[in-house]
Amino acid sequence: MNDDTALRVTRTVVIPASELRWRFTASGGPGGQHANTSNTRADVSFDVEASAALGPVQRARIIERIGSVVTATASDERSQLRNRTLAIERLREKLAAALHVEKARRATKPSKGATQRRLDDKSRQSQRKSERRAKPERE
Repeated sequence: MNDDTALRVTRTVVIPASELRWRFTASGGPGGQHANTSNTRADVSFDVEASAALGPVQRARIIERIGSVVTATASDERSQLRNRTLAIERLREKLAAALHVEKARRATKPSKGATQRRLDDKSRQSQRKSERRAKPERE
């Protein structure tokens, strides 16, 4: 992602790059002398309350689920560019998950066929178990 492009979260939510705040710091882990001089760790944050890209319902849903400032961090790679890409993708996933609305479940009842199959299975099982019982011996 370049600085002049926007972050598409869903089909309807697009966040302009100007609303994202970046911070780069030295990343821990392997890398030798290069790691001590390069700021490869990427932190991206998004202020939900100050955003003009979100509607009131979307803003409320995100704040309720993950808070007013959403951040994502990446220090997996040795390249700052690759870490930027990972961080922006993680931010997109967090926001998309927070905006996701579960489909309302409608209660249904079993069909007549399903009920009949269940009762048939019960009677077969009952018959099977009664055949296993020891039969009283008659003299």
